[in-house]
Amino acid sequence: MSHEETDDAFDGPSRSQLRRDAMAIFKLAETLATLTDAQLTRIPLAADLLDEVRRARATTQPIARKRQTQYLAKLLRRLEEEEIAAMRLVLESDRQQSHRETAALHQLEAWRDRLVAEGDAALDELLEQHPTADRQQLRNLIRQAHSEAEKQKPPRAPRESFRTLRELAASSGST
Repeated sequence: MSHEETDDAFDGPSRSQLRRDAMAIFKLAETLATLTDAQLTRIPLAADLLDEVRRARATTQPIARKRQTQYLAKLLRRLEEEEIAAMRLVLESDRQQSHRETAALHQLEAWRDRLVAEGDAALDELLEQHPTADRQQLRNLIRQAHSEAEKQKPPRAPRESFRTLRELAASSGST
């Protein structure tokens, strides 16, 4: 038998690829074990797998939890690739939604900071984007924020202005 014949005899995935695939499934099992019940309802899981996810989540000892997660990964490896892809798709869309929400909160924080730092100039720009905003209320909150900062009091007014901005963004549907 020549060397060329033995090279063509096996066309399956390499051992390293199998290990990477197994680790990816284990990471998926770990991720599933960290989800809340509300998040789990969106994941397409069979009842037996859902029970195993809850069992892994309920296990508190680290070694036992790892063993339970490995068992969950073993069950996941038996699934079809389409089922695993569907789970990953839901998890990815949840992650992207979380990123969007975080970015929106950061944008609101930036507006709050600009209002305190720049005053009326930033307020005028905000009112151009959100004409329904209460100018007087925002102006009072900005003044209170300056006063609290000067007197080194707890920042109640900046928190209140953030709440107001969040409500304004929610009512207008944008940030």
